Amino acid sequence: MFNLDVFAVCNVPGAVCQDPRFIGADGITFYFHGRKDREFCLLSDSNLHINAHFIGRRAPNMTRDFTWVQSVGILFGSHRIYIGAQKTATWDDNVDRLTVIFDGETLTLPPEEGATWPMDPASAVSVSRTADANAITLEVEGSFKISAKVVPITDEDSRVHGYAVAADDCLAHLELGFKFYSLTAEVHGVLGQTYREDYVSRVKMSSNMPIMGGEPKYLSSGIYSIDCSVARFGRENPAAAIFAATEQASLSCDSGMGGGRGIVCKK
Repeated sequence: MFNLDVFAVCNVPGAVCQDPRFIGADGITFYFHGRKDREFCLLSDSNLHINAHFIGRRAPNMTRDFTWVQSVGILFGSHRIYIGAQKTATWDDNVDRLTVIFDGETLTLPPEEGATWPMDPASAVSVSRTADANAITLEVEGSFKISAKVVPITDEDSRVHGYAVAADDCLAHLELGFKFYSLTAEVHGVLGQTYREDYVSRVKMSSNMPIMGGEPKYLSSGIYSIDCSVARFGRENPAAAIFAATEQASLSCDSGMGGGRGIVCKK
C-alpha cells in the first residue's frame, strides 16, 4: 500500500507532479510544459543542480506536447544521482518500475516498505522505500530530501484529458516532492528560483492553467549537464543559506480542487 504522507507532497511547496504542475516555495501553483525528450533545469545552486527529463505525447488536435517528468539527474559535490521511471506498457502497482543510480551504481532495495540503503547509518546519503514498490525517499544530509513515486497515465486519465496514450507505453512518470536545507540567494531554475528572497511570480494567476514561460533558458543538453543559461553549479558563492526545511514544513496548502489551480499556502 502506498504511504499517504508521500502522496501528500503533490500539494505542498516543492511539488513537481502531474503534467507537470509545480508548487513554488511561495506557495503559488504553476505549470511548465517544456518539451518531450528534452532536459530542463529544475534547480541550480552553487553545490546542487537538478535536471529533469521530460517525456510526452502530442494528441492529433494539439499544437504542443503533453509532458511529464520521467527522470531527474542530481549533482551535488562530486556525486551524481539518477531517479527514473522505467518505460512500461501495462501497469501493475506491485511491480517495481523505479530506478535509482548513485555514482554509477544501480541501487537494489528489498521489495518491502521501510527497506533502506545503505545499512551504514554514518552515510550522508540515505534511500528508503515508502511502499513495497515504486516509491522512495532519498535524502542527502544537510542538503536536500526527495520523495519520488512512479505512476502511470491510466486509461481514464487518457480518456478525460485527451492524452491519446498508446497501448505499448503507459507513460510512467515521477511525482516528486522536494525539501531543501541550505540554498543560497543565487539559486535558480524552474523551481529553484521560487526559493529566492527577491522572487516575484510572473505567472498569470487568473488563468485556468497558470504557465511559467522562458523555456529556452532552462533547457539543458543532458540529464547531468550544467549548461542551461541559469546554471549556478560549481560557482563559488559565500551567500548564506536562505531557506530551511523547517520553514517549508510550516506551510500548509489546500485548494479544495483536484487540478491544483488556486492553491493557497499559509503558515
